[in-house]
Amino acid sequence: MSKEQVQDLLDFIDASPSPWHVVQTIEAQLATQTSAWQRLDETAKWTLQPGGRYYVVRDDSSIVLFIQGQKPLAETGFKIIGAHTDSPGLRIKPNAASSTDGLLRLGVEIYGGPILATFTDRDLSLAGRIAYKNDQDQIARMLVKFDQPLLRLPNLAIHMNRAVNEDGLKLQKQVELPLILSTLTEEQLPLVFFSELLQQQTGIASSRILSWDLAVYDTQKGVFWGAENEFYADSQLDNLASCHAALQALLDNDCMDAEGGATHGAIAGGGLQLDSTRVCAFFDHEEIGSESNKGADGSFLPDVLQRIALATATDSEDYARALAKSFMISADMAHAYQPNFPNAYDPDHKVTVNKGPVIKSNANHRYSSESVSAAMFADWCEQAGVPYQKYSHRCDLPCGSTIGPITSAKLGIRSIDVGNPMWAMHSIRESAGVLDHGYMISVMKRFFAVR
Repeated sequence: MSKEQVQDLLDFIDASPSPWHVVQTIEAQLATQTSAWQRLDETAKWTLQPGGRYYVVRDDSSIVLFIQGQKPLAETGFKIIGAHTDSPGLRIKPNAASSTDGLLRLGVEIYGGPILATFTDRDLSLAGRIAYKNDQDQIARMLVKFDQPLLRLPNLAIHMNRAVNEDGLKLQKQVELPLILSTLTEEQLPLVFFSELLQQQTGIASSRILSWDLAVYDTQKGVFWGAENEFYADSQLDNLASCHAALQALLDNDCMDAEGGATHGAIAGGGLQLDSTRVCAFFDHEEIGSESNKGADGSFLPDVLQRIALATATDSEDYARALAKSFMISADMAHAYQPNFPNAYDPDHKVTVNKGPVIKSNANHRYSSESVSAAMFADWCEQAGVPYQKYSHRCDLPCGSTIGPITSAKLGIRSIDVGNPMWAMHSIRESAGVLDHGYMISVMKRFFAVR
């Protein structure tokens, strides 16, 4: 089953080259489900029904999905899985197009912390959204994706950079990152050329296109690799692999009634119940600190949870009780041991691909895990028959962080930080183990279903 799940993941990633496309892909998947999913408008009043399936989108690239529980919130709390839709990379600047010696280049800005050298000599293109004036003279948005390779960042030949293999490839961020797009004649204007390219792709007159959010992405599709196809590679595994696992767990969990022959009470033979409100929260802007109206450090998830409480006539005290009974899994990828670089890892906390999800711990609370939440997740893994691992960063290297500490602090709920092990995090081409994706889906399903 794991290989089919990973193929579905690769298809999910390849359809989602930007955070805005991630949400579009999720919406398209919801439309194929047997259960009807209703999109809620934040500007409208909400009417929720027990067992109803709902989702909310904020600014096109963050989404919260939930299945309303059958029992009162104060009795069950929320079961939440959080992840993020963005990945580090390059974004196109507002006045991007320029001509140098007959070559049209696009200026870029660095988003988050990508491994810049991995962007060289790749078949790159553009995806994101534009904002424009429609026929009613109102501001409208449209997603845009160029399927063909449009851009390239050619490496400097070794004859001109003799020390590259000793010193590594170092790119000057302002002058050496612009991407080559085309050749230009003397009569062609760079900005006009680029605007007409957007017009050709979107069908919107260039004079009506006012601004854009455009990410650079790798057009190479995801693949299986290894002697027995035990690994896979693609862009954006950090963190679309976690988004996909959580989404599949939520949708699979939604089907457990029919599969188990039970109704909304306990699942037949399983000692489980589907009465709690189950939530998936996928945020943009994690890679740049989460501090925005749609990031994990913003009001999006608290707003949605509070409105669920209001729509179900839950008073403020019962809402506080619900939060006290809630739990969140913060799912982000983990650093797998790479034997070529043994000194990069704590020798007592090496985690391996295809050996199960990783519980991530940090004494300075860069991760939200603590002993109780770690024990709970380990127990869910054991119940699901899933192996698990434990990771701690080297003490002499800075440790990254996740949405876990942020959302746990904002909501006052217990949380755990977990993720599947992967290689080359923040490269344009990342790798992971096939078995781990199925493991993560299984333990997430158990989390959503367990009492």
